Amino acid sequence: MAWIALVISGILEAVWATALGQSEGFTQPIPTIVFFVGVVLSMLGLGWAAARIPIGTAYAVWVGIGAALTVIYAMATGDEAFSPWKAVFISGIILAVIGLKLVPDKKKEADAEPAGPPML
Repeated sequence: MAWIALVISGILEAVWATALGQSEGFTQPIPTIVFFVGVVLSMLGLGWAAARIPIGTAYAVWVGIGAALTVIYAMATGDEAFSPWKAVFISGIILAVIGLKLVPDKKKEADAEPAGPPML
């Protein structure tokens, strides 16, 4: 469940980052409202997930998802030019996020092991 919350929070990061750009310095009401709602929900989700996932991993995944989706959306809408190199590097971010999910957390595994010899 923590990973689902983290992914949703990362998506919301892309939403608020995009809305921030569209708010034109908070002069446009709808993007400004979307920004504030998105940033609050994104931070709440990140905070909740980070209590269950190591903070370094949680933050890297959150930033990676948000950054990748923000650039993909900007390229899809024509706000930013597409280039093959951008696609390569965005793919690298996505692969890194997936990799962070797949790498086992050795600290949690060590904490789960008994501290001493087994009791008979």
